[in-house]
Amino acid sequence: MTGTGAYALLAVPFFAVVAVVAVVAEIVAARRARAHGRRGGTGRRIAVVTGLVSGAVLLVMTLVFDNVIVTLRIVAYDPALISGAKIGAIPVEDLAYSIAAIVLLPSLWVLFDRTGARPAPDPTTAPPEESP
Repeated sequence: MTGTGAYALLAVPFFAVVAVVAVVAEIVAARRARAHGRRGGTGRRIAVVTGLVSGAVLLVMTLVFDNVIVTLRIVAYDPALISGAKIGAIPVEDLAYSIAAIVLLPSLWVLFDRTGARPAPDPTTAPPEESP
């Protein structure tokens, strides 16, 4: 692959797979919620906030450490193959896999969850009392 943006083009198939996995995970999560009598959005806000916070931490760490390894010349990018946009010493394409991981890992967590989602508790019934 040659020409400007070749590194960015390498990420396109990876992003396509990530998008498919994310859509499948959302469908699976919605079906599980419906099967257990819950609304599909239950717990979604917590998951989104957790994902945003951990994603921000991942991106900051990627920016810091990638800038260090590029500045120390441990890793180098061919200037003819990058888009030209940089954040510090790294090309923006370097963040593609971190951004994809922010979406892919929670999606895989949903797909491989084998804990067996529990139905929502019925608020009309009292919990069973324990005997002494």
